[in-house]
Amino acid sequence: MAGEPKPESYESESARRAAGQGRSLAATMPRLILEARRVAATVIHGLHGRRRAGSGENFWQYRRFISGEPASRVDWRRSARDDHLYVREREWEAAHTVWIWPDRSPSMIFASALVWETKLDRALVVAFALAHVMVEGGERVGIPGLLRPTASRDVIEKMAQAIVHDRGERASLPPSFSPSPLAEVVVLSDLWSPIADVHRAIAQLSATGARGHVVQIVDPAEETFPYSGRIEFIEPEGAGAITAGRAEAWRSDYETRVIRHRTEIRTETDRLGWTFSIHRTDRPASELLLRLHAQMGAGPNGTGLNRWHELARPGRHA
Repeated sequence: MAGEPKPESYESESARRAAGQGRSLAATMPRLILEARRVAATVIHGLHGRRRAGSGENFWQYRRFISGEPASRVDWRRSARDDHLYVREREWEAAHTVWIWPDRSPSMIFASALVWETKLDRALVVAFALAHVMVEGGERVGIPGLLRPTASRDVIEKMAQAIVHDRGERASLPPSFSPSPLAEVVVLSDLWSPIADVHRAIAQLSATGARGHVVQIVDPAEETFPYSGRIEFIEPEGAGAITAGRAEAWRSDYETRVIRHRTEIRTETDRLGWTFSIHRTDRPASELLLRLHAQMGAGPNGTGLNRWHELARPGRHA
């Protein structure tokens, strides 16, 4: 039996492993980018661009004058056609920043026999597709600790390049940083870290008042625990391995632990006003993208591409 590796050899092995993972990811990236563009198209198709009142240059709508506003804001020509005073509102163009963090830790490189893609593949496809949708809606998108916010139309390629060339540690939770109070944060992870670490990460990200959305991406096998007989379970992030003589006997306890873990995450996100959702990799990626789009784009203060049904009502346009 070989002895424990020396620190130098351990670091060398870690570097080789990271380089190997980088090459593997680079090889699959073109497929992931194409899939992300396809998924994004399902959301963008038929949606209007962002329509939100503010300081933009383009005319949006007329609205009633509110007592106390400067008289200079009144559109007298439009007001002459009615018994009310109207203000000419312009389209909002002050972009938000949307921080998207896809978990790329070793535990994400898992796919059971029930699916054909890993949790990492799914996280990256959704991250790319969401970034594309947000940029199309006029937002800036960044990756914490990896990519500065950008509104570039080739945001997917910029994200892919930053990820492929990243040689840093693949942490299980987002790095510590302080997003703007007007920013939104999207965390895409399997969230199997200790609950105390998960709580600490979410609390730190929300400390400035930023809104957030936490998504647990799981393989269906992690939901159903379809194992029986003698099975060796290997923890991919260095915690070792354990062998079950009758794996099926563990199912009930496993399900209880998963429910408790998720309940504690949801309790924390609810307390902070964030959203929490679960996505299985045997479900379409577009399903998660549509859910995130609805959560981020709901209401008059929404982000990104929003379909404002009320714009069709009489009197909303000139």
